[in-house]
Amino acid sequence: MKKLPLWRYGVDAAVLGAALALGAFGLWDAYGGSTSFLLASLGGIIAGLGLAWANVYFRWGTWQTAGAFALVYLVLGTPLAVPREASYFVLPNLESLRTLLSGVVLSWKDMLTVAPPVGSFGGVLIVAFLSTLLSSLLAGLAAWHLRSAYYTVIPVLAMFVVGIIFGTRNVPLPIARSVVFIALLIGWLAWRRHIGRQLPAGGDVLERGSEEAKGSRELLLRRVALGTAVLLGAGGLTAAATPLLSPNSPRQVLRDVLEPPVDLYDYPSPLTDFRKYVKTMSKSTLFTVQGLPEGQRIRLAALDSYNGMVFTVDPESSGSYSPVGDSTQIRSGSSEAQRPEGKLQITVDGYSGVWVPGGGKLESIDLGGPRSDELARSLFYSPDAETMLSSQGLQQGDSYSMNVQFPLAPGDQELSDAKLGGLRMPKLANVPPMAGTKAVDFIGASKGDLNRIRSLETALSTGGFLSHGTEGEPQSLSGHGAGRITSLLSAKEMIGDDEQFAAAMVLMAREQGIPARVVMGFYPRQYNPAQPVAITGADVHAWVEINYEGLGWVPFNPTPTKNDEPTPPEKEPKAVPQPQVLQPPPPAQKVPDLPPQTAPDPQALQEQPQNLIAQYGQIILVIAIALGSILVLLAPFLLIALLKKRRRTKRATSGSTSQRIDGGWQELLSAATDHRVMTQAGATRRENAALLAAGFSSLDEQAHALARRADEANFSARQPTEAEVKEYWEEVQRQSTAMGEKMGTWQKLRAKYSPRSLVHELLGRVNLNPKFMDNIKLTKNTEQAGD
Repeated sequence: MKKLPLWRYGVDAAVLGAALALGAFGLWDAYGGSTSFLLASLGGIIAGLGLAWANVYFRWGTWQTAGAFALVYLVLGTPLAVPREASYFVLPNLESLRTLLSGVVLSWKDMLTVAPPVGSFGGVLIVAFLSTLLSSLLAGLAAWHLRSAYYTVIPVLAMFVVGIIFGTRNVPLPIARSVVFIALLIGWLAWRRHIGRQLPAGGDVLERGSEEAKGSRELLLRRVALGTAVLLGAGGLTAAATPLLSPNSPRQVLRDVLEPPVDLYDYPSPLTDFRKYVKTMSKSTLFTVQGLPEGQRIRLAALDSYNGMVFTVDPESSGSYSPVGDSTQIRSGSSEAQRPEGKLQITVDGYSGVWVPGGGKLESIDLGGPRSDELARSLFYSPDAETMLSSQGLQQGDSYSMNVQFPLAPGDQELSDAKLGGLRMPKLANVPPMAGTKAVDFIGASKGDLNRIRSLETALSTGGFLSHGTEGEPQSLSGHGAGRITSLLSAKEMIGDDEQFAAAMVLMAREQGIPARVVMGFYPRQYNPAQPVAITGADVHAWVEINYEGLGWVPFNPTPTKNDEPTPPEKEPKAVPQPQVLQPPPPAQKVPDLPPQTAPDPQALQEQPQNLIAQYGQIILVIAIALGSILVLLAPFLLIALLKKRRRTKRATSGSTSQRIDGGWQELLSAATDHRVMTQAGATRRENAALLAAGFSSLDEQAHALARRADEANFSARQPTEAEVKEYWEEVQRQSTAMGEKMGTWQKLRAKYSPRSLVHELLGRVNLNPKFMDNIKLTKNTEQAGD
């Protein structure tokens, strides 16, 4: 292939680079607009176009280009895609190379499951770097190797689609970016078409000072100016009409239908350890906290699902825990009301577990300690529950600081004017009937949402007594299963601690249609925001949160105070011994029917098979969307292949034997047309055979032989036999295959799915003007001269 002037490469590279950058810009919000993302994307575009130019300039083969691509990916990918894993952020090591190689497959999943901004841990930058590097390489090769510049649009458009699929709902400048993207491609394609037609010397004539060159430049400038004006006008009309035509529903992206890679059933409910903190760790320092304002609380987990045995986190509601990407910029969603902000500094001592102590809606977290990098890769955050977990678990020596928005504590006047939230709560299972009965009794004639909630809270806090079941306290069993809640609510005097009272209030509230959940956490007896405060096991608490529109989750406290003590049981009169009297044997007792078990084992609940749609519905939907998209992209090629197969079958099976041999000759001409060697309509078979011989050196004798046999079959009195027809078609097939023997894979595929022969046949049927037909006939030799 003839090398182009350097300025031609520069123009092509500038336009393609700008178009690819606009496509990569779709990932801007997913990466939080970080500098690392910009370096990875721009570096991939520049490196890919540089590889494409080197392929043309040095005439590299396929394997040389592939080797150079792999080398560039590993060398440049270390500082641009995996700087956190590299030595000194730039030098390759075993960890960076392992991440780069595994990231070719795994980084795409991580990009969709990590909460935006995804940051740079774990190789998520590989998506930006690899997609830009590969798409720019393919775009450059298509622009500088293929005759038609339209094939270049495919990799450029693929980069734009990657930005849509792996981006977020918050698309940066969607209308302006799309208009500029289309304008760039259309203008560049028009310019390449103009250069290819008017300047067959490849653009060299533009460097001459002739009048012809001056006229060509003026013509080109006029066309570019006119096209730019048309595109800008169309873009302006599109931008103005889009708000009127676009739907009101939010934009859906692929990350919205994928579930985060964390199974909450692997982590037991922290509420089951409530008594452990009280009884065995009451004086042990679990962690220290600095910066906790007066009245605020440390949260561990928000529990909204119940199975008759334990309160847990429902994975489909507030359990939407997503991996934390950039821990310095965590998106927790916008708050409808202004919430107090603060900064907490927490140092872990005796506490251990996966649930990370926090203070509310998280804005950022800065990890310290020797395991900071390890913990950063293991964090999952739920903006709905406003809690965080670490799959690695916390241990002594870990520390972190977090910027949070503390929950609101509105007064009764504000709550009475607010409405309960309309969010979907998970359906509770095996709720004891006593919860619904007592809820009706406690609420009584109370009207209004707040009055009903306060009635439940007051009935529990004033009608019950606090006891952890420790030495010196009234007997109080642990747990909050259906049996324990039933015994609490049905007792003459309700005795329990935060675990039972909070669970009981939530169950009663949910029976009344009130959106409520249990929250477990800690708060100290004495606050000192300026100094580190030690949190011990005695500071563990559980409370209730109820959702209000515009206010979020508001805390309520149904647990009685410590000062209240239950009334001691009355002493029974001392029994007076009676003389022994022989009593008759008791009558036989009928064995009673035992009631069915009301609370199944939690493990049995987890082992129950789930509905196929409920379990794999989202995965099936993603696969269906992906396959549907691929089918839409392949539909034109499948249609072309189907039409060619139908035409070939009709030619080989329809009519007499002489007509079928003529069909074989037509099939050979169609194959030549698809390889860009056009024959003349109305010419004799020998004349077209000469054109075939000129276009394909391997068909010199065979083309003339096939033409003579077709003439004999059509003009002689003897009809060919079936064996002769079969032999003729076999030879046609061999010669059609031989046309592409010296071509590369891309050229063979292009000929196989080219619509040229179908269009040529269609034009011949409608009997277009012969002069017009002469203008559209191009031979392979003239195309090579144009290049």
